[in-house]
Amino acid sequence: MAKRSARRRERDLQHPDSATIYPLFPGKSGYDPLEEQPRDRRYVKNVRAMGPLQQQLMDAIDAYSVVAALGPAGTGKTYLAIAKAVEALDEARVSRIVLTRPAVEAGESLGFLPGDLQDKLAPYLRPLYDALTERLGTKRLKVLLAEGIIEIAPVAYMRGRTLNDSFVVIDEAQNCTYGQLKMLLTRLGWRSTMVLTGDPDQTDLLSGLSGLGEIAHRLDRVAEVAVVRMGESDIVRHPLVASMLTVL
Repeated sequence: MAKRSARRRERDLQHPDSATIYPLFPGKSGYDPLEEQPRDRRYVKNVRAMGPLQQQLMDAIDAYSVVAALGPAGTGKTYLAIAKAVEALDEARVSRIVLTRPAVEAGESLGFLPGDLQDKLAPYLRPLYDALTERLGTKRLKVLLAEGIIEIAPVAYMRGRTLNDSFVVIDEAQNCTYGQLKMLLTRLGWRSTMVLTGDPDQTDLLSGLSGLGEIAHRLDRVAEVAVVRMGESDIVRHPLVASMLTVL
């Protein structure tokens, strides 16, 4: 078999016109890749739930003004929240999207980061940018950020604000204290939706400082607030993630 392949390669090199060439885009005659500019990646289809609790979360976001989504890593909490935020913006149900998360380092100190405030916050807000890029595309995201229609800010900048006509996503809420989450929840304004996402078992704060578990427990008593709790069986990331979380 190896000798046959070697003879075929030698023949193709000596007689390139007789080499077998397969079209990269069958059925498209005269296609020239240089004539088409690369398109910005964008998911135009609606997001579909990959499990019953994901569907419950999506239904809760449609039905309630405040939703708390708790669960381990890989359950799609942040992605679904941002997808619903983009959907609400596209359907003109809100006039802007506000995304916030605490600037807390995951167990290591990065020291003083160079640049202005935006540069210093970029590493902490990168997961939100990634999810938005998948839903909107890079070009449209830049336009919406420049116009202020999408705002990404740290928790420290939310005090004193009233967020009307907004879709607010509070990501990594397990790294917020009880006081911070209380402050964020009271930012809710008219015609707005607020979604908290986080994993109470994966906080980067000192023991006893995270307020997400206590906040979710108290919000259970409020009929107008939905609390969705996901588990290892709802993880849609690599199957090993669920297996590792059961022993870690």
